Amino acid sequence: MIDSNLEMTDKIGYLLFKKGIIDAPMLEKAMAAKANDTGKIKRNLAQILVQDFKYDHDTIFREVAILYAFREFDTRIEEIPDQKLEAIKQMINGVQDSVKGQMLEHCVIPLMFDERIKDKLILAAIDPTNRNIPKIAFSLNAKKYEVIFIKKKDFDKLINIIIPPENVYLKMMEEAGGEDVHLEAQDDANLDEEALNAEINKSALINLVEGALLEGVRKGASDIHFVPKGLSRTDILFRIDGNLQIWHIQEGTLPEAVIAVVKDRSKGMDRFERERAQDGFIQRDIDGHVIRFRVSVLPMVGTELKNKFESIVIRILDDRKVVKDLEKLGLMGYARDSFQKAINKPQGMVILTGPTGSGKSTTLVAALYQVIDPTVNVLTVEDPVEYVIEGARQLKIGFKMNFEQAIRSILRHDPDIVLVGEMRDKETAETAIKLANTGHLTFSTLHTNDAPSAVARLYKMGIEPFLIAYAINIIVAQRLIRKLCNSCKKKVTTFDEQFMVASGLKIEEWQQYTVYEAVGCEQCNNTGYKGRLAIHEALYFTKEIKHQILKSGEDVDEEKIRNQAVKDGMLTLRESGLEKVKQGLTSLEEVLSGTTED
Repeated sequence: MIDSNLEMTDKIGYLLFKKGIIDAPMLEKAMAAKANDTGKIKRNLAQILVQDFKYDHDTIFREVAILYAFREFDTRIEEIPDQKLEAIKQMINGVQDSVKGQMLEHCVIPLMFDERIKDKLILAAIDPTNRNIPKIAFSLNAKKYEVIFIKKKDFDKLINIIIPPENVYLKMMEEAGGEDVHLEAQDDANLDEEALNAEINKSALINLVEGALLEGVRKGASDIHFVPKGLSRTDILFRIDGNLQIWHIQEGTLPEAVIAVVKDRSKGMDRFERERAQDGFIQRDIDGHVIRFRVSVLPMVGTELKNKFESIVIRILDDRKVVKDLEKLGLMGYARDSFQKAINKPQGMVILTGPTGSGKSTTLVAALYQVIDPTVNVLTVEDPVEYVIEGARQLKIGFKMNFEQAIRSILRHDPDIVLVGEMRDKETAETAIKLANTGHLTFSTLHTNDAPSAVARLYKMGIEPFLIAYAINIIVAQRLIRKLCNSCKKKVTTFDEQFMVASGLKIEEWQQYTVYEAVGCEQCNNTGYKGRLAIHEALYFTKEIKHQILKSGEDVDEEKIRNQAVKDGMLTLRESGLEKVKQGLTSLEEVLSGTTED
């Protein structure tokens, strides 16, 4: 039973219990833990719930902030002006390392002096009840101070901008003098592996490779490329927001040595094999998160024919990037409503189309999270598996069971919902269609440029029109376009007449909207863009669309299907992108370069 005097004995516990954030048994456990707390500084109930019982920090401490009337930091980190960030940076760098260490340990950051009371310092803390805050305020020479609550995720974002985490591997490489590997170019057959080993061990290449993995994750790269550029040079590039950028050029080193180090750090790789494609993986704990890396090695032709060069691409698989909330996908209006309707049907097929790297898998996984439930059997067949999906059974593809065998066997495994990674041939497409037609909700992807052409692709694969018409709920085409950097985007005051006419856009119409253009600053690496967003074209299978498909003779009339879909409310990819321009999220140039005219 909950003590009737609980409100008086523990206000935090009473509040969290009354709001339904914790239940009675958990409250009793937390109270018992508080009574038995043996630490020098007694913890309050909120701290115990977060530290001992792993409750979400921001959920608990937001309630604590409300209870004790602490103001909340409510500015988006991306919208903080550069000059203010610089002022915070100077304030932190102006204190002793021990004080800086205390701030980082207790997650407290000085924001600014109060505009009304000049000598009052505003401190933001993820736990405004932390008893170390007065010491930190005193160390900052604050005569008066106010503590406000900041969410942990916002604190982490802000501190990473103000004090970027150090790359220990690159530091070790610098301390070692970045000693290069100098080996005479030799015929590959005569390549002295012992000499190569000795040089690798002497050099800082291991730190360089580990540093690249660390920096790639911290910079938000999707891929890391190692590209041989001659006898003694290897370029290392990061793909950020869809574009490759040079990160480091390793000169005076045999490319074979760099590639050998990557292979040695990867599981499933044969270092001595240089003439066939190889796939492997790496796993690292980076900044407290387990990050997986998928490694692909391909032999390539170099300028020196006697050297067997190889290209390496490492895909970064960061589960923190998995989107579980459909609202975060950027689906709008008709596309959002149609997609929700399609995935909530008990059976039928949901198909995502678009080129490689257009975020199809991200959208499908987000959709899958909406329908995963302990009462249904969710199976996925992917090759390769990129992200771990909680609540789904993800089939393991390997040399003993390939993709085709898994697809054939899946019907015998009593599925309710199935994700087929990609319909790559007629057999896979037929099996997926069969699943959708026999009472299963089926998700899959297809490589086509837009939604109507996916119907034609399935037809050309040999799928009967009546199966296409009645098995599919929706086809969504998707593209990723770059978001404007919030720190430097500039309002367009004058439209380029020539550009607008060439794009088929009317200046008079666009003058009524607030449109922004890319500028470039330090925050976005002078590109003018930071992050990406998705645009969608949703072809929902209405009765009229099904009728158009059933009428198909020798060919599917994509134009008629597109016209009918537009009548139903579908926005094309370009129209969807232009809506994002009107919202101030991206630029006209980005949308027009990333989409084609209808």
